[in-house]
Amino acid sequence: MKSICFIPARGGSKGIPKKNIRILGDKPLIAHTIESALDSGLFENIVVSTDDDEIAKISKQYGAEIPFMRPKELSADDSTFDEALLHCVKELRAQGQEFDIIAARDCTVPFIDKNDMKGAIDLLIKSNCDSVFTVCHAHPNPYFGMFEANTRGFLEPSKTSPKPIKRRQDAPIVYELNGLYVHSVKRLLETGKMFTDKIIPYEISKEHGFMIDYEIEFKIAEIMYDLRKHSKIDF
Repeated sequence: MKSICFIPARGGSKGIPKKNIRILGDKPLIAHTIESALDSGLFENIVVSTDDDEIAKISKQYGAEIPFMRPKELSADDSTFDEALLHCVKELRAQGQEFDIIAARDCTVPFIDKNDMKGAIDLLIKSNCDSVFTVCHAHPNPYFGMFEANTRGFLEPSKTSPKPIKRRQDAPIVYELNGLYVHSVKRLLETGKMFTDKIIPYEISKEHGFMIDYEIEFKIAEIMYDLRKHSKIDF
C-alpha cells in the first residue's frame, strides 16, 4: 500500500511566532519532522502544506515537497486540520497521484520516530478502522484532579464516575492526542472528516509525544534534544 506523509505548517503561529521554523538544536523545528519521515523509509512522498514562502523554502531544503501553496482561506486562525488535510488529498489526486494511506504529522511534535510511525501504519492496515491516532495517557486526568467552574463560579469535577475515585491510578484511562494521525484515504474521502467514530489509539511514550505549544515547552524541548544528542538520555 502506498503511503504519504502530510505536514501542515501555516505561517501564522500565535503562541510562539514563527514556531514552525524556529531553531531547535541545530535545525528548524519543521526539519526534525521532515527528516524523521524521510529517514523512516515508510513514505513515497513527504508533503508540506503551507501558505508561507519562508516555510516552503526551508521545507524544500530539508527534502520535503511543496506541490501546492495552501490557500489563504485555509490558513486563518479558525481554519481546521481537517480542511488542510482534505485539501491536500484532493490537490494531490487532481495532480494524478494515487495513494492509500496519508499520515499527518504535527511538526510541533518533533520526537516521533520511525517505530511510532510504522506501528501506527501497521495497525491501520490490519484493523477495520478509518484512522489510527497516536496517544499517551492524559495527565492530569479529567476524572481526577481537573475541575471546571460552574454557572455560579464554583469549581466542580470535569468528569464524574458512579464510583468515587480516590486515587489517580483508579481513574478511567483517558487518551491525549499527540501529533500523528494515520488515515485510510478511501475512508477520509468518504466521510469528509478526520474525526470519525472508527479511530483506534496507538500508544507512544510521553517523550516521543511531547508537543510544543508554549514558550516553556520549547525550552523543555531544547533541553530534551540536547540531552538526547549527547546520549545523556535515551527515548
